[in-house]
Amino acid sequence: MAEVKPEEMVHHPPMDQLQGFEYCIDSNPSWGEAIALGFQHYILSLGTAVMIPTMLVPIMGGNDARVVQTLLFVTGIKTLLQTLFGTRLPIVIGGSYAYVVPVLSIIHDRSLTQIADGHTRFLQTMRAIQGALIVSSSIQIILGYSQLWAICSRFFSPLGMVPVVSLVGLGLFERGFPVIGSCVEIGLPMLILFVALSQYLKHVHVRHVPIMERFSMLVCIALVWVYAHILTASGAYKHTALVTQISCQTDRSNLISSALWISIPYPLQWGAPTFNADHAFGMMAAVMVSLIESTGAFKAAARLASATPPPAYVLSRGIGWQGIGTLLDGLFGTGTGSTVSIENVGLLGSTRIGSRRVIQISAGFMIFFSILGKFGALFASIPFTIFAAIYCVMFGIIAAVGLSFLQFTNMNSMRNLFIVGVSLFLGLSIPEYFSRYMTSSRSGPAHTKAEWFNNYINTIFASPPTVALIIAVLLDNTLDVRDAAKDRGMSWWARFRTYRGDSRNEEFYTLPFNLNRFFPPS
Repeated sequence: MAEVKPEEMVHHPPMDQLQGFEYCIDSNPSWGEAIALGFQHYILSLGTAVMIPTMLVPIMGGNDARVVQTLLFVTGIKTLLQTLFGTRLPIVIGGSYAYVVPVLSIIHDRSLTQIADGHTRFLQTMRAIQGALIVSSSIQIILGYSQLWAICSRFFSPLGMVPVVSLVGLGLFERGFPVIGSCVEIGLPMLILFVALSQYLKHVHVRHVPIMERFSMLVCIALVWVYAHILTASGAYKHTALVTQISCQTDRSNLISSALWISIPYPLQWGAPTFNADHAFGMMAAVMVSLIESTGAFKAAARLASATPPPAYVLSRGIGWQGIGTLLDGLFGTGTGSTVSIENVGLLGSTRIGSRRVIQISAGFMIFFSILGKFGALFASIPFTIFAAIYCVMFGIIAAVGLSFLQFTNMNSMRNLFIVGVSLFLGLSIPEYFSRYMTSSRSGPAHTKAEWFNNYINTIFASPPTVALIIAVLLDNTLDVRDAAKDRGMSWWARFRTYRGDSRNEEFYTLPFNLNRFFPPS
């Protein structure tokens, strides 16, 4: 066999900006294309906005239509605030599954479950959740605006971020094919069609626009949604199990019929929040989890927006604004807290458009359609299975972005192989143990008499990115650190640690309206 000459070997040098994007963070497509792309991001955000209230509100004794409307409205506001004044990355700030454990604990509080009237129980439960969110939001606000999180981030190397960012995507595997399996006649065609149009037909152009690469998600959802509605209207699911009906039917929660034509959510619409120390301490665990998950998502979003890694100051500023978002969740009563929408970050990579303006337009759609209740509910009636098929692709892209940080490290080092392997494995294995335990016994492995402590432990260790960060950062900063700085990739990221360390930071992350004069980077 002929020997390969050195000049013929292919080398892929590390790149701090991902190449091949049509539009990066501060460049914009035409207004028509930007509006269509913004609408596509809005549709994708509906999955989480509908799924969380549908899971929690019926247990509380309420109607989830108005809560869905409120969550979408607040998501639009939070997204605008984050893209204007936070990290300025093209990210959607939506609801978080990290809050499910402490919220369920509040729902099952004895003082609330004994209320006989369903509507009264819903109002009292929602007010208790609001109070816990308002108090716990102070954690992110303090860590963010005091720059404490920026100081903590100095211990994050490219090597330590690999398992964190990867598990931000991989850790959501239960939202993927397991949901498709509950309605395979809708989910599987959607998955196959989406991969075919977005990848194999991505070179199809209409008026010099790669229409399939950029809008394949909208095309697929429209086709499969019509197909699902035909099955629902024909009575295919009338005599099926409840799980199948929830997964397959359109308007499975009567969202359209129960939604008002016009309704504007407003603060304290459920009444004055109530405050309980146990509830607040338990909710603080979810706040910490969402903080870590969002940190990983910020890193991924910067990469998929073809921007440089966000400096510590910008990272901390974004966490502060996410805390403001959780405070808004508490004031309006969304039933959950804030985090970065991972699926929307994945869509940046799928469309190869990382424009900030597109996300701001999608935030406008969220606010508009949440006020026009009937129209918003129409789009929200898309079956969960359709979203699950899209998640299989989007979460996979995020996982791959996390692995791409390995290019800055030395993977011929046994130390690095050990840290990445152990943190990835335990980052999946420990949360899976907690999840199975909670499914079988309806309580987590921590079940002491102190409910707030149980919520804290069960929430922290049920999150794959959080477990990965604890293990990876601990090992990376204690195991043979003295001679491993270059192997860890610290030298490569050194210039991105400070705001003025790289000239591109100012281009990507400067505040609008000349606000940097009043809030200079530290």
